[in-house]
Amino acid sequence: MYHLIYVGIDDTDSSSGMCTTYLCAVVMDELKDYGFPIIGYPRLIRLNPFARFKTRGNGAVSFKVLVKSYEEFETVKNIILNRVKQLSHLKEENTNPGVVFYKVKMDDYNLDLDDLDSKLVLPSVLEDYSQNTVRNMVTIEDAERIADSIGAEIYKFKKGRGIIGALAAIGCPLDDSTFELLAYRMPVNYGTKRRIKYETVLEMDQNTYPCTFDNLDEEEGYVAIEPHTPCPILYGIRGETSDCVKKAQSMVKSCEPIERTAIFITNQHTDQHLKKISQISKMDKFKCYIVKGEVAENPHIIEGGHVILKLYDDSGSIECAAYEPTKGFREIFKQLIKGDLIVVYGGIGEKGTLNVEKFKIVKLANAYDAINPLCSCGKRMKSAGKNKGFKCPKCGRKIKDNHKILLEVKRNLKEGFYDVPPSARRHLSKPLIRCQIGKKD
Repeated sequence: MYHLIYVGIDDTDSSSGMCTTYLCAVVMDELKDYGFPIIGYPRLIRLNPFARFKTRGNGAVSFKVLVKSYEEFETVKNIILNRVKQLSHLKEENTNPGVVFYKVKMDDYNLDLDDLDSKLVLPSVLEDYSQNTVRNMVTIEDAERIADSIGAEIYKFKKGRGIIGALAAIGCPLDDSTFELLAYRMPVNYGTKRRIKYETVLEMDQNTYPCTFDNLDEEEGYVAIEPHTPCPILYGIRGETSDCVKKAQSMVKSCEPIERTAIFITNQHTDQHLKKISQISKMDKFKCYIVKGEVAENPHIIEGGHVILKLYDDSGSIECAAYEPTKGFREIFKQLIKGDLIVVYGGIGEKGTLNVEKFKIVKLANAYDAINPLCSCGKRMKSAGKNKGFKCPKCGRKIKDNHKILLEVKRNLKEGFYDVPPSARRHLSKPLIRCQIGKKD
């Protein structure tokens, strides 16, 4: 009796190193060496970016492996659990790995491995849980309850918080998806400066964009495929298809050897974390939204270079922030004025501020400069004093009217979308180029 085993893994890394995708790649390669077929691409699922105990990008992984007996299933489990124990940063306080196994009988399926992946349907309760984990705060108890209801096996290391993401990585629906090819370093090079030939990254970007994206931020001189942490990843290339990330990888050269590579199908850059909401008053902390409102007052700059404005609708108001790391995006955000109608995409943090990932201008308000009136002699008049009207500095003519003339000013902004640069983009946030090449908005 064949069984397809869904394997989910999460929370194996720490701020000082390791990467759950790397552990997944190691495990899959080891299982292949033992002769176990891996079905389809492994998944990299990014969860709620405001989750309290997340490490870096808050990503969990899963993959599928085919077994034909109980003994093979036990062998697979032992290989995986031993590797998780061996490679996880268990000495780190906030590293609490979790592994989930979900077994599906294959007697109702044709064992055509190339077609098998498309035939599988997971329990709706698991998909609902997974979507909830991307958008909301979920507890270990929530994960345990769902796992028990579908008959999944869970294994917890230390506190076992990783079972939350491990289960979500198995069940997360991918109505929209992207791919990421990850190239991993030799362990001897961990923590050292990465040696990528950056001119080849530029060449790759020129030849594969927009099928690959977020490779570079040329304005900031930022190489977006290169991590800036001591993790095992040398670089990661993101794209629309597996073929285009493979093509891109063939163009990128480095001055250090690559230990292995893996391609993941993922919810990255799909906006899956965002929920449309009709009223500002219904928004909560630690969740991500798409919300429409009117700019209540002109933006202002606070210490650190962050740009803040207040957005309101009939139900209430909220502060929105374009933070300093968004660089030039702040300059666009700063040009909004009172009365502009916009749609904001972003999430709410601990302080209750909506962190802006991108925004759409629906309608621009008219902008005016208030200027002194012209005298009949053609000279611009000056104030004659508080509440005393105006006086011409040339001919001396006076008028008692205190009202200035409003002159409409042409604005540099246009209706449409505005996005943060690749250097500031969240893993889940959809770049505008993906909207422009036919993906769901």
